[in-house]
Amino acid sequence: MAAQSVATSAAPGSETAGSVDLGPATGLSCRECGTRFELGPIFACVECFGPLEVAYELPTGDPEALRAAIEAGPNNIWRYAPLLPVPADVASKPSLNPGFTKLVDAQNLAKELGVTGKLYVKDDSGNPTHSFKDRVVAIAVEAARAFGYTTLSCSSTGNLAGAVGAAAARAGFRSCVFIPHDLEQGKVVMAGVYGGDLVGIEGNYDDVNRFCSELIGDPLGEGWGFVNVNLRPYYGEGSKTLAYEICEQLGWQLPDQLVIPIASGSQLTKIDKGLQELIKLGLVEDKPYKIFGAQAEGCSPVSTAFKAGHDVVRPQKPNTIAKSLAIGNPADGPYVLDIARRTGGFVEDVDDEQVVEAIRILAQTEGIFAETAGGVTVGVTKKLIENGVLDPSLTTVVLNTGDGLKTLEAVAGTGQTATIRPSLDAFRAAGLA
Repeated sequence: MAAQSVATSAAPGSETAGSVDLGPATGLSCRECGTRFELGPIFACVECFGPLEVAYELPTGDPEALRAAIEAGPNNIWRYAPLLPVPADVASKPSLNPGFTKLVDAQNLAKELGVTGKLYVKDDSGNPTHSFKDRVVAIAVEAARAFGYTTLSCSSTGNLAGAVGAAAARAGFRSCVFIPHDLEQGKVVMAGVYGGDLVGIEGNYDDVNRFCSELIGDPLGEGWGFVNVNLRPYYGEGSKTLAYEICEQLGWQLPDQLVIPIASGSQLTKIDKGLQELIKLGLVEDKPYKIFGAQAEGCSPVSTAFKAGHDVVRPQKPNTIAKSLAIGNPADGPYVLDIARRTGGFVEDVDDEQVVEAIRILAQTEGIFAETAGGVTVGVTKKLIENGVLDPSLTTVVLNTGDGLKTLEAVAGTGQTATIRPSLDAFRAAGLA
């Protein structure tokens, strides 16, 4: 099936209507005007051009029975299949089976940052391609299967390219992904090793994304599922599993505070959606929680808007070492502002020097080597505490979304403490004894 343009594919009664099995998903709904559409490979409303998201008929009844069913499921995101746009038999299909990553009780980091309550790091570097992107891609793959696509594609700042390449290889799709030409080499190699086509585009991520939008509307894009464009409503739902896991790992409780990195902003908005679903289903007790967004100073359009009290997020040209967050025109930026304000949170940014410092702090306190996005999140947490914005006495969860081995350039110069001859005298002389 062709990847249709927004104007034509969004019409109810399309040839995909009613012919796909995506579990509890019942349709798509415009986040702005509420117009409903049939399930299909569409991402924007034809009435107001607002973004579409998945609407559900979620399980009703005994929360205890639903909790028990989830806990009896596989140790990956498919334990939450009844809450996701996937068929009931999803766990039996070829998949990387991401999720259920560690929630680290970060006692050493807490001491370093002056946290007196509980501090946790949700470490998504443990996913198959070492970033949270495996979650969102896994959901998008099921949508691609349902809509008959043969090629998986994306625009990416690096992690998504690797996740799409790996998931396509496992699920039997062709892949062709597009990245800025100057990405970190570790991410380039990881994205290319899976055997799909990897295409560098001269320009930044926003240039890459514009190119992909053009390709979707061209005959060249026939049979292509772009996970973060025409499959975006389904793809985004994968981030809800972070909310589900955090609450389950906390004993089916909401955290008081979460610190979440912002690239497009979709992860933050979908984590909030996941928390709200758990409350509505009775799986967690309703209580206030605060969501804090984290950006790099060199690409901080959402932080800038939040601090200025604006509702409009003005695009910026990225200039930061945190390239996985370097989206100058974040699609979900306005919704991030709404969530931060509604929950009593904040959106903050840190400079590149603070990012590197935070990477080292996390590594040296908890043994977690984060990529630059994780440095942004930990750095922002530190700054929020120092500025009296984040309450150090409450239960706080900080997200690390990727592995530091992908962004080695950020900590260049780290290495051997000393080089010595193979003798005890040389060891003593180096002052290491």
